[in-house]
Amino acid sequence: MEDRVRIIDLPKILDKRGNLSIIEELRHIPFKIARTYWIYDVPGGERRGGHAYKENEEFIVALSGSFDVVIDTGKVRTTYAFNRSYYGLYVPKGLWREMNNFSTNSLALVLASTPYDAEDYIYDYQEFLRIMNP
Repeated sequence: MEDRVRIIDLPKILDKRGNLSIIEELRHIPFKIARTYWIYDVPGGERRGGHAYKENEEFIVALSGSFDVVIDTGKVRTTYAFNRSYYGLYVPKGLWREMNNFSTNSLALVLASTPYDAEDYIYDYQEFLRIMNP
């Protein structure tokens, strides 16, 4: 799989009893899953993210509700809108990311390629520009 930001469609199994989608590491997403977390109960107008990773890759899915993911390369900012659970956004390392515009009761699932490591985060945007775009 390519190492670029992209929307990945997930398998969708339709059934009159309710639909089902799946995510398998190295099959549907280009990394092994080392960590899983979810974001919920985000107050109106609040943002999540606001950082980059030196090594971690992520796959973000809107399990419920809607939100936007803003990806910043240091040169170009692109906004992706999410409101369905059968596709998600692959975010490789080295990109600034921010999540905003959360609807009431939204639920974001994030699959990560590395365990939590505070040293992997870049929280200062100017530092991000220096490190990732020399």
